[in-house]
Amino acid sequence: MKPIFVLSVVIVQVFATSRGDTSLSAVKGAFDAANIPSNASLTFNPSVLLEVTFPETNSPVIHLHAGIQLPRNKTAGPPTFGIHPHGSLEIPTGRFVVAMVDLDAPTPQNPTSAQIRHFLGGDFSLGPVGLDGIAPLTNSTPALSHFLQPTPPAGSDPHRYVFLLFHQPATFDQQNFLNSSTPISLFNISLFADEVGLGHPLGGTFMRVGPDPSASDV
Repeated sequence: MKPIFVLSVVIVQVFATSRGDTSLSAVKGAFDAANIPSNASLTFNPSVLLEVTFPETNSPVIHLHAGIQLPRNKTAGPPTFGIHPHGSLEIPTGRFVVAMVDLDAPTPQNPTSAQIRHFLGGDFSLGPVGLDGIAPLTNSTPALSHFLQPTPPAGSDPHRYVFLLFHQPATFDQQNFLNSSTPISLFNISLFADEVGLGHPLGGTFMRVGPDPSASDV
């Protein structure tokens, strides 16, 4: 019986460490500690736990925790999105918009190009909860801005890459504030949200990514 007990403990531990954010208060605390709401001019009081995962070719997928630091080679993506029903204050319905922005380009000390829009997509809908306990978010139309892998310049400190989930208004597909040819630099997610009626974020998470170790200053 003892080996069986030990094995069950290991399985529980592996499952627990394979999940993303599990506490709304912890996510909000991490955002506040990283100055994300003030730097992005956002009101951030999450009611939904946003799950963001990066696929890996020869290893398990990476589940983001708010504030996790990843090597760049682990962020090739594209990421997938979902919602943790357990721990969320609500199970939202309808369609959703997902955004990813870099707040620190070209460097955190001198973010003169920020924000950089790394992903922006609408028409996401929530699927049934899977065996992993996550309800997947899948989109039915092409993204306005397809995913771009984080690429901080050589010599930079790690950048904050922020993922945000919004309710999608009925008029979103008719918006003309942004299209696929709009420059990705000097983007403003709070201004965009105001212009197209997204409201405040339902949820979010973020990661820190630094330059490749092999990158050299030029």
